[in-house]
Amino acid sequence: MPELTAVVRDAAEVATATGDLRSDDPAGVVEGAAVAVVDGEIAAVGPTDEVTREHPPENATHAVDAHGRAVIPGYVDSHTHALFAGDRSDEFEAKLRGTSYGELLAAGGGIHRTVRATRGASDEQLLDNLLDQLDVMVAHGTTTVEVKSGYGLDVETELRMLEAIDRADDRHPVDVVPTFMGAHAVPRDYDGGGDPVDANDYVDRVVSEQLPAVGDQGIAEFCDVFCDEGAFTVEQSRRVLEAGMEHGLTPKVHAEELAHRGGTKLAAEVDAASADHLLHATDEDVQALIDADVTPVLLPGTAFGLGADYADGRAMVDAGAPVAVATDFNPNCHSQSMGFASALACVEMGLTPAEALVAGTRNGARALDRPDLGAVREGAPADLVVLDAPSHVHVPYSYGINRVATVLKEGRPVVGPEWVGEPGDSPRDEQGDESGGDADV
Repeated sequence: MPELTAVVRDAAEVATATGDLRSDDPAGVVEGAAVAVVDGEIAAVGPTDEVTREHPPENATHAVDAHGRAVIPGYVDSHTHALFAGDRSDEFEAKLRGTSYGELLAAGGGIHRTVRATRGASDEQLLDNLLDQLDVMVAHGTTTVEVKSGYGLDVETELRMLEAIDRADDRHPVDVVPTFMGAHAVPRDYDGGGDPVDANDYVDRVVSEQLPAVGDQGIAEFCDVFCDEGAFTVEQSRRVLEAGMEHGLTPKVHAEELAHRGGTKLAAEVDAASADHLLHATDEDVQALIDADVTPVLLPGTAFGLGADYADGRAMVDAGAPVAVATDFNPNCHSQSMGFASALACVEMGLTPAEALVAGTRNGARALDRPDLGAVREGAPADLVVLDAPSHVHVPYSYGINRVATVLKEGRPVVGPEWVGEPGDSPRDEQGDESGGDADV
């Protein structure tokens, strides 16, 4: 017999995120609304009286009184590097004193420091670190997140990272989407005094060693590459992405973050799921993405952390691009909050609050080839966020404040007062599974 999993009633508004970005109402707002969930899927969205007449809250496993609050879809954070070991807060402080990232790299810091720490971490440490990050993300309203490998840069550690991502997906209510990114950086020969490895030789390793092993492992869904200044050329990136496709991995591209190098057009040429960053993308680049149906993913937190110029999100939306917004959470961009990313997208990239909502939900799902997620509509998984505010506009308006009151994953509360848990419990405890040790960061 079908289960009335949840009824969320008396919301001031349900922002369904079903509108087109260039419409008058991208957020698809329904005022005075309720959402009914049957067997984990949305069964009805509409005025509270109509929805509750057919789906009485007293019959629901979880009855949530939104009492004048707003309901939005769970965020889909489509670009993160959330699995790593170590801490680089001292580098943040050093950069504020004027030390450049290049100088940190030359001294063995930056990504090379994270690679060393990640290689040295145990499997349980890696898993616990990621679970801790997922706890923060879900508390800020994220219900689906993409997590990349790329801090191993060798076969063994890249496989261990993907295994940790897969285990975290089993352990935590947040859905975790795995991406292989062995071509994240050109590693150093740590056993040989930290000398740089030849980039072409390393690409050979990614293509001939890492990707076959990743394909055999069968966890990763996407293959990403950092096509940019100081990383990999267009030709090298193409080799990696085409080899990834041979192993069943859908391409993604870090493009035009540090300089204009052609990564955006490469993403269009290989039918990538997304092209990400795009700080230096041209109008022609954006049109190529639109023509190829590739999702542009904007990462305002990265520009904020670097003190760099922002991608022109306003121009992309006006051109008709299905813009997504994500956090890029990593040791050098240390924010897990999609709310903060949304605020930056509005203030610094020119998006409206409604556009930012769609970019962080439905279009984020688009960047992950998950068209069923990111919107409050009948038949979709009931990943819902109840805000401690009357409107979705309060998310970017209240920048620096977490406006999330309750999170439901497939209609079951995992954050908030309706969640049945003991003080100090984690949302991951809903999933059961083996316990791990303390994270060593």
